[in-house]
Amino acid sequence: MRIETVSVFPQMFDVPMSLSIIGRAREKGLLSFAAHDLRDWTGDRHRTVDDEPYGGGQGQLMMVQPVFEALDDLLAHEPATVVFFTPAGEPFSHAIATELSKQSRLVLVCGRYEGFDERVYTRADRCISLGDYVLTGGELAAMVVTDAICRLLPGVLGDELSNVEESFADGLLEFPQYTRPSVYRDLAVPSILLSGDHQKIAEWRRKQSILKTAQIRPDLLERASLSNDEWSIARAALKDYNGRA
Repeated sequence: MRIETVSVFPQMFDVPMSLSIIGRAREKGLLSFAAHDLRDWTGDRHRTVDDEPYGGGQGQLMMVQPVFEALDDLLAHEPATVVFFTPAGEPFSHAIATELSKQSRLVLVCGRYEGFDERVYTRADRCISLGDYVLTGGELAAMVVTDAICRLLPGVLGDELSNVEESFADGLLEFPQYTRPSVYRDLAVPSILLSGDHQKIAEWRRKQSILKTAQIRPDLLERASLSNDEWSIARAALKDYNGRA
C-alpha cells in the first residue's frame, strides 16, 4: 500500500512515519509513504496557500488552486483514493480504517487555518473527522489515520490475531488484560487467567468485553454482533450501571 500526504508542513511526518510499527512496515516494503509540500503547487514567489474568505470573517482559508493543481499532478499517472480532513466529515472508525486499508493508494489532504475553500471537496472521495473538536491542522489526523490503517495491513503485526481481538474489531471494547506479577500491592490478576483453561478464558474475555462496553460505550452495543445470551448480559449490565448512576 502507498500513502501520501499533502500539507504545508510535510516535515511533521518525518519522525512518526519512521518509528515503531509504521517504520517497520516501511522497512519490510508493506507500506510506502511520501509527504508532499502543498507550497510546491503555488504560483507566486511567496508560495501563498491561503487568503481572506469572501464575505468577510475571521482567519484565512486554504486556497482552491494549489490543492487542485497538486491533485492534478499526483493523480495524473496513477489513481488514488483522496481523503480530506474536516469537522464536517464522517467520524473515523475501525470500519472506515478497514475499508481504507484495502485501497492500493491513498492521498490524504491536510488543511490549516480556518479550513478549505469549499470547492476543494469536489475532489474528495472521502471526508473524515476524528471527532467533535478542532485541531490546528490536518497533519495529526493524517498520522492517526495512517497508524490505524497500517495495523490492518497483512504482515504488519507480528501476531495476525492482534487485529481481531483489539477494541472495535467486533464492535466491542477490548477485554481487560494483565501481565506479571500476578499480585501487586494487593491487586490480583483474575484467577481464571491463571487457570490454563483456554475455553473458559475465551468465554470470560468475551463477557468482560460486553460488560466494559456496556459501562463505558453503551452506544457501541447496537452495532455489535451479540447472541441472545450476550444481549441478556449486556442489558443486565446496562440496568445495573444506570441504577448506580
